[in-house]
Amino acid sequence: MSGDNYILVAQIGGAFGVRGEVKITAYTADAQSLLDYSPLLDAKGQPALTIISARPDKHGLVAKVKELTTKEEADAARGRKLYIHRDQLPEPDEDEFYLTDLIGLEGRDPDGTVIGKVKSVQNFGADDMLEITPAEGGPTWYLPFTKAATPEIHVSEGWLRIVKPTEVSERDED
Repeated sequence: MSGDNYILVAQIGGAFGVRGEVKITAYTADAQSLLDYSPLLDAKGQPALTIISARPDKHGLVAKVKELTTKEEADAARGRKLYIHRDQLPEPDEDEFYLTDLIGLEGRDPDGTVIGKVKSVQNFGADDMLEITPAEGGPTWYLPFTKAATPEIHVSEGWLRIVKPTEVSERDED
């Protein structure tokens, strides 16, 4: 899926009970907002999940959906990622943005030299990390998404300031 057209908002967690309900892990601030975006899309941008009813769960929702009516179908769909079209999101306020808006931005060092582009925004359990594709090629690297590491963000202009952390050297033995 194209990062600028579709946004990952949820993932099917498998069956809940024996009546065909599914657990949906929400990647939105408010899991209930998934109801506003139904039907949710699959990785090809096709309608994948139409939420009929839902109730909150600790990781998102427990939902009755049109496409999955049995426990077996719900379990088989476990792990399926669910998307919405970017245009469905409300416009952010001035000086606000969605993390997905960072994808594709040029990363410039304090001197203004382009050192890479934001490939993705990841979260491995702690804080958000920007995956940077170096301008000169080579493997991608991660930058903490903090004020110190990204002090300026200019989404409408297509760039952000990157302050690479200093390398951590091996500790001297005491």
